[in-house]
Amino acid sequence: MSRNVTMQDIADRLGVSKVTVSKALNDKDGVGEELRLKIKKTAKEMGYRYNTSAKSVKLGITYNIGVVSHEKFTGTDSFYMSFYKMISKELDKKGYSAILHILSAKDEAELQLPRSYYERKADGLIILGQVSSEYVELLTGIDIPVVFLDFYDKHNEIDSVISDNFYAAYELTNYLINSGHREIAYIGNIYATSSIQDRYLGYLKSLLEHRITPNPDYVINDRLEDGTLIDIELPETMPTAFVCNCDKVAYNFVIKLKQSGYRIPEDISIVGFDNDIYATLTKPNLTTVQVNVTEMTALAVNMIINKINNNKSYGRIPVKGKIIIRDSVKRINLS
Repeated sequence: MSRNVTMQDIADRLGVSKVTVSKALNDKDGVGEELRLKIKKTAKEMGYRYNTSAKSVKLGITYNIGVVSHEKFTGTDSFYMSFYKMISKELDKKGYSAILHILSAKDEAELQLPRSYYERKADGLIILGQVSSEYVELLTGIDIPVVFLDFYDKHNEIDSVISDNFYAAYELTNYLINSGHREIAYIGNIYATSSIQDRYLGYLKSLLEHRITPNPDYVINDRLEDGTLIDIELPETMPTAFVCNCDKVAYNFVIKLKQSGYRIPEDISIVGFDNDIYATLTKPNLTTVQVNVTEMTALAVNMIINKINNNKSYGRIPVKGKIIIRDSVKRINLS
C-alpha cells in the first residue's frame, strides 16, 4: 500500500526546504509567486492531499488546542509542566481541551509538526517554551493559528506572551546593589534560551547604571545549549552575591556552596527566578521573582481563541513579575 505524500517529499523533489513548501501550500508570505505555483503543481501531481485537510479545519472546529513543549523542558518537576496544567484548566473554562505534545529533539531537527496538526485534531497551537528558529519558521507557515508562550525570537510576525524577564532581573539586581553588594555574578548560559539571555541583560543594565564594571569571570555557565544542566564552577575570586537564572539552578548551587563550606546568606547571597517549588525547598528560602503564570496563561488562551475566530494579530505582550523577598540575601555595609 502506498504511503501518503508528505511536504518533505515535495521539498525533496524540488530541492527546496520543507518550510518553503509549507508556506506555499498554505498561501503564506515569504515565497515568490512562480515558486508557489510550481510547488502547488508538484503537490497535485504527487497526490498531496492538502486541500481536503485545509477545508476540514474551515468547515468544523474540534475545540482542541495543541500545547507543544520541548522534551528538555518537561521533566516531572518542570516549571513548564505546572504551566501546562494551568493552560489546560484555562482552556477548559472556555470549552476547549488541551492536547499535550512533547517535541523531541529529533522531530525538532527534522521539522516534524505535532500529530494533532497532521490529523487535524487541533484548531490552534500554543508553543510553550523555546524552540529552534527553524521550527518557528515552519510554524509561521501552517494554516492554523499559533501562539508562543514564554518565548519569542527574531521572527517579528509571531504572536507571543512573555514574562518581562529583562525588567525583573534588572529590579532583582538593583535589590542586591541596594543591599550593599557590588561583586555580583550571573549564573546561566546566555546562549541557551531567550529568557536566560533577557535576564542576563537586565542584570547587566543594573550593573552599568550603578557604574559597576561587569566582570567577565562573573558570567558563569550552568548548562549545555540543549538544556542539560552541568556542574557549576566556582569563580577563582568569589563575589558576595549570585543572580541565578532560575530557582532550580539556585537550589543546586546552594547545595554546592554549602558542600564547599559557604554559609547562605552570611558568606554568599543568592537570588533566583520563577518562584517555583525550588524557591522554598532551598534553605534558606530564596529571594526570587514570581512569574505571573496566571496572567500569562489567561492572555495566551484568550489570544489563541481570538485568533481562531478572528485571525487577529497581537505581536509580543510582556507580563510583569514580582520580587518576593525571603532570607537568602544579606545586607552588607555600604561604606
